Amino acid sequence: MTRTDDGGVATLTLLRPGLSSALRTDLLAAVTELAADESVRAVLLTGSGRAFCVGQDLAEHVESLRGNAATSLSVVEDEYNPLILALAALRVPVVVGINGACAGAGLGIALSGDLRVAAAGSKFTTAFAGVGLSSDSGLASRLVHCVGGSRAAQLLLLPDPFSAETAEQWGLVHRVVPADEVHDEARALAARLASGPTAAYRAMKTVLATAATDPLEETLALEARLQTQLGRTADHLEAVEAFLAKRAPDFTGH
Repeated sequence: MTRTDDGGVATLTLLRPGLSSALRTDLLAAVTELAADESVRAVLLTGSGRAFCVGQDLAEHVESLRGNAATSLSVVEDEYNPLILALAALRVPVVVGINGACAGAGLGIALSGDLRVAAAGSKFTTAFAGVGLSSDSGLASRLVHCVGGSRAAQLLLLPDPFSAETAEQWGLVHRVVPADEVHDEARALAARLASGPTAAYRAMKTVLATAATDPLEETLALEARLQTQLGRTADHLEAVEAFLAKRAPDFTGH
């Protein structure tokens, strides 16, 4: 995995399709660093080659099963859960550039982002039932939020591959572009977000994290509290002044 930074956008690139233990460890460390880096105003997570992420490295997994089957799946609690929680805790926008196949835990990781750009013709699958496992990486929760309980059940119980175009129709991805344009399109989207009102984005992500499950009264109270805080930011004042002057605002993230 590599990290590059440019213009407030931190790009994390997965260099292999399978989630080995080393890759999970590296990715968690990178996400933890991003959370503490105030220069980062947007994150782009993408893959390389023909796949984005196909989930668990099964060759490594079968060696673990042969060694100690009783403890081989402790990695879900020890490694996958902390990674998904760290991604969810990022308070800057996260764009996912899905450059190819996206399966299992890879789909869970992709759905942990805020906006997704996918390569035309790329294939998606939940995969878990095909290897005799239930979901992990928050996939069940993300699917229910994105497509509803009925379709989530279908996708998990019948892990048939579906295309990026179908994923777009269902709302799992937001844009489908030719494969050779995924990086540029996702990078442009992340750059647009990095130049936007960072504090407002942070508040939006805070509200969205619980809006589907909190009572309306709690969501209203949270919105009111956050709006009061945002009303004191330099970005809000700049946006109002820019509107009155009929010019584009210059957001600083404060």
